[in-house]
Amino acid sequence: MRIKSFIFCFLLFAVLLCAAGCGNGQVGLSGKVTFSDDDSPLTVGMVCFSTNSFLARGALNGDGVYTLGSSSEKDGLPPGSYRVYIEGAVKEDGKNKDGNMSLPNMIPAIDPKYNVAKTSGLVAEVTASTKTFDFKVDRAK
Repeated sequence: MRIKSFIFCFLLFAVLLCAAGCGNGQVGLSGKVTFSDDDSPLTVGMVCFSTNSFLARGALNGDGVYTLGSSSEKDGLPPGSYRVYIEGAVKEDGKNKDGNMSLPNMIPAIDPKYNVAKTSGLVAEVTASTKTFDFKVDRAK
């Protein structure tokens, strides 16, 4: 009888341990990027969370919302400290560089400092309970 109680307790412990977090440790994270001057959404670009050895990215949609992914599109990222930057935030200005209608002139939508992790000033401390990170950015001058 004592062996059955031991086995039952061991199995119960194993089930509880797995229920408490035997997953991959990734945190599903999303957020919104808006302009600091009027709270309108940044609708182009990719939000990047990086460390020296890890990168997770999420494309901005028409509402300025992103969802992060590393190995797959929306698998999240592990808890930790991240530098955040935004790449590809450009817009068409309606002019052509060389008169060729197929080559639109692209201009930055945001201050160029946000394009590089070291200069963006954007940071995120992600924990297991973190669900969203919103950011405000300045427009390009």
